[in-house]
Amino acid sequence: MTLVFKICTAADWALAEATGHYAGSEDDARDGFIHLSAPHQLEGTLHRHYDGEEGLVLVAFEDGALADLRWEPSRGGDLFPHVYGVLPAEGALWYHGLPVIDGKHVLPREL
Repeated sequence: MTLVFKICTAADWALAEATGHYAGSEDDARDGFIHLSAPHQLEGTLHRHYDGEEGLVLVAFEDGALADLRWEPSRGGDLFPHVYGVLPAEGALWYHGLPVIDGKHVLPREL
């Protein structure tokens, strides 16, 4: 089992829980898939795309439980997980807020 993660706003994840699925951000819609990150990619993704942004959550999924998941080359040739579809809210293992301290997001201790 490999954990993969979606970073999104707390409001977007609350909507996903209410509707049963997360359909993605504007960037996801533009690219045609939902961007996820493996554990070793989280800090880089946060820095590159969400630097200092408040109100974010980190949502964990098991890669094997996600339909239409593909590992594809992206930043620096590293393989990133992408979902071609929606993320089922009930498939989330957990989610945690991502506080910002001194301009940097703080990841959960589990990671």
